[in-house]
Amino acid sequence: MNSNWHELTAVGELPEIVLKSAERPQVLFKHSTRCSISTMALNRLMKLDDAFYSQADFYYLDLIAHRDVSAAIADTFDVHHESPQVVVVVNGEATYDASHMEITVSDLMSEVVGNS
Repeated sequence: MNSNWHELTAVGELPEIVLKSAERPQVLFKHSTRCSISTMALNRLMKLDDAFYSQADFYYLDLIAHRDVSAAIADTFDVHHESPQVVVVVNGEATYDASHMEITVSDLMSEVVGNS
C-alpha cells in the first residue's frame, strides 16, 4: 500500500470519515486479500496519478481482517456489501460505489473531481 492510503481498521473511524466528507470526498477501498479480482482492482488503484491524491482522502480496508468494519461501512453508507468495492463518501453519504471489474480509475477520478 502506498503512503497516500490510510489503513482502516476500526468501526470507530467511520464517524471521522463522515465528518471529513463534508470538506472533501472520502474514498474507501474494501479489499479481500483472498481474491484475485480484488488484487487486480487494487493494482489499478495503485496507479492513480499522484496529483489526484490531493483531491480526496483514501482508505484501505483489509476486509478479511476487519469484517466488522466492512459490515459497518455497508450499514453506515447504505451500500450493499461487495468485495472488492470502492465507496466514495461526500457529505456523509455514499455518492458512488463500484465493485469487481466495474472499479475503474477513470470512473473514480470523475466522481472525486466532480465532488471536490
